[in-house]
Amino acid sequence: MQDTTISLCMIVKNEERVLARCLDSVADLVDEIIIVDTGSTDATKEIAARYTEQIYDFVWQDDFAAARNFSFSKASMDYIYAPDADEVLDEENRQAFLKLKAALLPEVEIVQMKYHTVTDYNTVLNAKMEYRPKLFKRLRTFTWIDPVHETVRLDPVIFDSDIVISHMPENLHSKRDFSIFTKAIAGDGGLSDKLQRMYAMELYKTGDILDLMDACPYFLRIYETESQTDKRSRAAAILLRTYRRLGGERDFFKIAIKEMTDKPSSEICAELGDYYSDAGDAKEAALWYYNAAYESEAILDVHAGSDRALEGLVASYEEVLAQELSEEERDYFMESLLQAKRALEEIEE
Repeated sequence: MQDTTISLCMIVKNEERVLARCLDSVADLVDEIIIVDTGSTDATKEIAARYTEQIYDFVWQDDFAAARNFSFSKASMDYIYAPDADEVLDEENRQAFLKLKAALLPEVEIVQMKYHTVTDYNTVLNAKMEYRPKLFKRLRTFTWIDPVHETVRLDPVIFDSDIVISHMPENLHSKRDFSIFTKAIAGDGGLSDKLQRMYAMELYKTGDILDLMDACPYFLRIYETESQTDKRSRAAAILLRTYRRLGGERDFFKIAIKEMTDKPSSEICAELGDYYSDAGDAKEAALWYYNAAYESEAILDVHAGSDRALEGLVASYEEVLAQELSEEERDYFMESLLQAKRALEEIEE
């Protein structure tokens, strides 16, 4: 059986520091390399020229989908591999890629690969590793299915491979993403459920106070008008983080009290923990950090219900133990501190 042919399609802008690292790891695995540059002012295009003649300019439109669609339109092989410049395949996974290429069945339309962010510059991942679609059949053949009341199969055939892509960003791209989100909101008045969730995740994990202030009117509108609980809960987490950092106590507790009528998220509990910690009330802070870690679930940032909550819990217990306590209280808080430290150590391992 003849090996599957693969086009590598990548969009880039000012990637001179990482582009060669990426292409060195994949260039001999693919059959053509297509680079679409969206406005580089460094040596990105010169580096790309060492690997391919197929380098195209694309005027940036604040739309990654448009740029990727353009790159895909230039492909000519059976499948399209779509890496980012800060991704790398190590030798073990290069060999796995070659085996996949030799054995890939033509009915497979999408191959997912395990995405592992190696550095701390992570904006939306809530796991050390998660599947992402990375290899796509260029031309899709529609097939009729079902022996009676037949219909065309619309869902793609997806294969989950064991290939691990090392994502090695050198900085955060949040500011770029936030500008695209705010432009989309200004233009269309809203975001899809997927983009709304991604915007909230990036804001909660990496947004500074100015980013939160810019987003606050949008998420307040969602909180006040949306009927779906998950959307309201995401908006509440953003609003509490914003109001706490601004010192807006009245607005902070207005949202927090409403969230107590249902099971609050880890993010809500962690924000309450941070509020009381900042206020110097270690016992109350410990109560909410405990709830964040053990009595609720994270909806935006897994760390809000794990290491962040436990670190707050440890610090609060230590602060309580520095106060005057009865012997019974001291024994209770000492045991609680040891439990929290053990839990934190397990996560760090």
